[in-house]
Amino acid sequence: MQKFLKKFRQKPLFMLLPSAAAFLILSVLFLHFHQDADQAFSKYTSELFRQEISGNTITLHYTLKNPENYGINNIPISYGQCTTAPGLVRSSVDAERTRLQSHNRTSLSKDNRLTYDVLDNYLTSAYNLAPYTLYEEPLAPLTGTQSQLPVILSEYRFYKISDIDNYLKLLTRTPEYFRSILNFEHTKSESGLFMASYTADSIIKECRDFVNLKESNYLYSSFVERLEELASARDGVLTEKQREAYTRQNNVYIKKYIFPAYEQLISGLSELRSSGKNNNGLCYLPNGRTYYEYLVRSETGSSRSIAELQNLANTQILSDLTVMQRVLTEDFSGSSSVTSDIFSPQGTLLTESDPEKILSTLSGKITKDFPPYPQIHTQIKYVQKSMEDYLSPAFYMIPAIDNTSENVIYINNGHLTDNLSLFTTLAHEGYPGHLYQNVYYASLHPDPIRCVLNYGGYTEGWATYSEMMSYYFSTLTKEQATLFQRNSSVILGLYALADMGIHYDGWKLADAAAFFHTYGITDDATIEDIYDLIIADPANYLKYYIGYLEFLELKKDAVDKWEDNFTQMQFHKAVLDVGPASFDVIRAYLF
Repeated sequence: MQKFLKKFRQKPLFMLLPSAAAFLILSVLFLHFHQDADQAFSKYTSELFRQEISGNTITLHYTLKNPENYGINNIPISYGQCTTAPGLVRSSVDAERTRLQSHNRTSLSKDNRLTYDVLDNYLTSAYNLAPYTLYEEPLAPLTGTQSQLPVILSEYRFYKISDIDNYLKLLTRTPEYFRSILNFEHTKSESGLFMASYTADSIIKECRDFVNLKESNYLYSSFVERLEELASARDGVLTEKQREAYTRQNNVYIKKYIFPAYEQLISGLSELRSSGKNNNGLCYLPNGRTYYEYLVRSETGSSRSIAELQNLANTQILSDLTVMQRVLTEDFSGSSSVTSDIFSPQGTLLTESDPEKILSTLSGKITKDFPPYPQIHTQIKYVQKSMEDYLSPAFYMIPAIDNTSENVIYINNGHLTDNLSLFTTLAHEGYPGHLYQNVYYASLHPDPIRCVLNYGGYTEGWATYSEMMSYYFSTLTKEQATLFQRNSSVILGLYALADMGIHYDGWKLADAAAFFHTYGITDDATIEDIYDLIIADPANYLKYYIGYLEFLELKKDAVDKWEDNFTQMQFHKAVLDVGPASFDVIRAYLF
């Protein structure tokens, strides 16, 4: 789960003010007469980058360690606001598209043409989604703002004294930000678009559990740790007296601003919980199927229709099951453990349980088939036990683009109960997954605007592709690795099909249960949990699975087109060099 910062990582391009956009259009057109096309375009993307990351303090701080080096100074402390005006959103997107299209694409260098194409695709997607602004949901179990914000705050790094001051000021803005979220939810409710009552109940419980942590909340301990890191990194920058004063202030602000903000969210959601008109998939909302089509295209980066995606998923699942059946029925001499171990606890198959050693093993395994990457430092952290139920199994914290040597991976022991799961998860989050992809791409020094555009299908698809490959990096036999990898692919594929069935075809819980039963998944409580998660976060599973399948399709095309020249190294380098983008754009630059 790389995009832990998704809702903060980039302020959507469509939130730009039309008046400012109109002014900049004239400026850029004027510059075309005085600068060559590439200089003008680079100036445009630099302005856009600064504008985008200055929208809120979280985005700015997580994107840049030293914003002053990019001409960004004295930005107001803010989380930003949730917009409730689809018309303003669409007009803002349209203004930005006009700015982009004022540049002559054919006059640009290859790198700038790629950036142009990625921006054009991104803005087109935003334009299509703009009328459905109120269909979006900032709150969701596991992936919503209420889950993400505490970890984001706990990882807000202190590079200098001013960062501490800005962080503490930011804490005071939390109630205001949560009020804007509740205002958004009220507007959704008035429009008949509020979340299902059981989704609201899950979020309310999560918020209550967070507040009930009280003094054991990790926002207390993480603050002290970050002060210590700053003090040790820059000797003498913090006196003991200053550290004590800052710690007291943080303690006061958590009680005065953070906990009350969550209490406010609990109260607001409790008031609204029964106002939702739809407890089922998006297709039951007005124009819900159309919205889902646009959402899937945005989340996955795939231009295929829903029917085509369903066919692609079904074909892959059938292939996986066929291979599994062949492995299980063939006579492997001396490998009787294949059939028995597939149903036994996976921890019996791998002995290594140290995350740092596993990462070291994985980094060594990829040297043959993946391009080299810079030396970095990676810190392993663990989710606080009391919050394990509310966070993903693991996640990679995206570093600032001017500080990619420092990386953090969080592990949630509540979800990772065996060594094989830990191994493949660290491949997903680490090597050759998110961490590797992010650090490698940063080493190419791309246009900074490319680093703030969210292409979940590319990033999560690559990480899933990496995870699937990692089974064969382990100490499992080839047969065992094949069974586990194919089984993992099938499960993710079933979730993806259920997502499309629920939100596009109108499956209700009974339909979803019948679907899973046909594949031997008969635990109805588990099925209901899956159903609830899919209802709360549409298309989330698709960016993992469809992204993964699109990478497989790209590889098939590469084998076909490059013939004898195809190598794993060449393919991996090609897709990584393009960087986050839609798969149509990637394909256009690969072949």
